[in-house]
Amino acid sequence: MDPREKALGQFISLIWKNATRNRRRSLLTVASIAASFCLLGVLLAIYVALFISRDESPAGSRRLVTRNRISLTQVMPISYEAKIRQVPGVEAIMAYQWFGGVYKEPKNFFARFACEPAQLFQIYPDYRVAEDEKRAFIADRAGALLGRDLAAKYQLKVGDKITLKGDIFPVDLEFNIRGLFDADKNEDVMWFNIDYLWKSLPADRRDFAGTYLMLTQSAEDSPAVAQQIDSLFRNAQVRTKTESESAFAASFVSFLGNVKLYLFAISAAITFTILLVCGNTIAMSVRERVREVGIMKTLGFTNGEVMGMILGEATVISLLGGFFGCVIAYLLCKAVSGASGGFANLEGMTLAPWMWVTVMTAAVVMGTLAAIWPAWGASRTSIIEAMRYSG
Repeated sequence: MDPREKALGQFISLIWKNATRNRRRSLLTVASIAASFCLLGVLLAIYVALFISRDESPAGSRRLVTRNRISLTQVMPISYEAKIRQVPGVEAIMAYQWFGGVYKEPKNFFARFACEPAQLFQIYPDYRVAEDEKRAFIADRAGALLGRDLAAKYQLKVGDKITLKGDIFPVDLEFNIRGLFDADKNEDVMWFNIDYLWKSLPADRRDFAGTYLMLTQSAEDSPAVAQQIDSLFRNAQVRTKTESESAFAASFVSFLGNVKLYLFAISAAITFTILLVCGNTIAMSVRERVREVGIMKTLGFTNGEVMGMILGEATVISLLGGFFGCVIAYLLCKAVSGASGGFANLEGMTLAPWMWVTVMTAAVVMGTLAAIWPAWGASRTSIIEAMRYSG
């Protein structure tokens, strides 16, 4: 073996032994770093899901949503649908409305939308459903279509009945489950006939749309179509705002306040905490080994080697903490994704490979930065000072 390779191996072995000599302290430090970077990883995944991630499917990039410009809680006349359908580039359109309601108990949360069944499958061509179930859903005014994952979660099947107790709307609706669909994304949703909702409401509350969902002829057409729709109603009593489906989903986050600022503030606090934890741990380790440093220098270790050993120790501990933090963050992201009910793109929340690399790199950088000062101080300690040290 090359002498240099042998020396490097011995140096790395020494770093590992120093990092694990006080196992209780090392484990506690790794656990603290893991907890901090777990939270940092989850925040990163949330940020990407809310503000960066987009539906990259061919149909998803062509879907647009039109809503009342003032607020999502304000409805639009149903007459807008025919006018929007005439806009060049619009291939299909339907009115759809968030119903809300309660299924058995409030904790059973999932998306419930009233829609126009015949147009639903044009706008969502990626929905995979049996033809007989599709026809039954379209034909039955009280029919409902559920994502297969949602049906499995509540042990529902085709032919069952499901009742939603109204909260936004003053009606309780009973539905016949006519079909189950599979999709690549967001199966935790229930669709039903908007005409059924209208007919269940007082006459003065019928024939409205909270939103219009449409499919454009191509993704390239979408920005121009959105602009034309909003221009069409610029001087109308009820003005509109048209945006991509992904942007519309992300707009729900604005109800929670300045989420970006919150995420930044929490991340900054985590970073500061990590620096303190790592710095304190390495400083304690260095104080315990001052005399050892003196002995190492008498054996020929240079200032740079002493400093490298201490920085290496910090790197090992922070890297382990970052790795276990990523593992926990990945599991938490899966749990949040499964329980999101399709809210604001969170069903796509995950800790992607590049996020693992980012978080673990940040762990190494933070650990190294925190260790620089105690490592520099140890490396500059003279042999005489080290041998006199009695702490």
